[in-house]
Amino acid sequence: MTSHRPTVFSMSASTPSAATQGAPSRRSAAPTPRMRRLPQSLAAAMLGLALATGSLAMPSAAHAQNAQTAAPVSTDGTLLSVVADAQVSRAPDIATLSAGVVVQAADANAAMRANAAQMNKVMAAIKAAGIADRDVQTSGVSLYPQYRYAENQPPAITGYQASNTVNVKVRDMSRLAATLDALAASGANQINGPTFEIDQPEDAYDEARVAALAKAQARAKTYADALGLRVRKIVSIQEGGAQQPGPVPMRMKSAMSGAADDTPIAPGENTLSATVSVVFELGR
Repeated sequence: MTSHRPTVFSMSASTPSAATQGAPSRRSAAPTPRMRRLPQSLAAAMLGLALATGSLAMPSAAHAQNAQTAAPVSTDGTLLSVVADAQVSRAPDIATLSAGVVVQAADANAAMRANAAQMNKVMAAIKAAGIADRDVQTSGVSLYPQYRYAENQPPAITGYQASNTVNVKVRDMSRLAATLDALAASGANQINGPTFEIDQPEDAYDEARVAALAKAQARAKTYADALGLRVRKIVSIQEGGAQQPGPVPMRMKSAMSGAADDTPIAPGENTLSATVSVVFELGR
């Protein structure tokens, strides 16, 4: 059986181009009469173009670099590309939520002032819950006019609505429910979240990467055994990206309640995944 060089390595800096193969040698016989009739200016232009494109058997720097860095592959080998992924699960250790205040007033200044007074109480509650300053970030402040619409009349402004929202990161999961309740009790009338994450996910990602590689190797062996071949070596490995998809955020309503129970929270687990693309060389 005649073996073929793998197509992925078919390009080589030492392989002459089509222009070079077809170009006459300097030691060839004297030019034919037709070649003598070629204008010197055109011949010079063609020679310059050949030199500029590197088609006179002179490998370009890029080709030379590729020749130096390309992984050696046996001419009788068969290349197999395998894509594999793996997942690991971890309990989240941080939660992110948003809290804010929305108020309405007859004029814009009154709306902003009332909002600021209520929002200061919310910020004080966040601080009292033990949330560090670095874990609190304003996500939006807005002021909008409120309109009354009537038939055959232009919209009329009836008042203004002011809102202020902050994102809060809770690192002590045991205090998450109490923090939510404290926000509602302090005057926050908009609360969204929480979303759960893993603060330091690299160890979990590494575990997923190792599992993905093992899966790729097992799959390559399966193909090799089916073909009566063996896995010679790994030619290349490419990571397709690591992801930490969290659970769907839970939307919470802020309600002033006299109940003594904390808001129930179920963090669940987060699944982290890694994908690898591995090229193997198979052979006898």
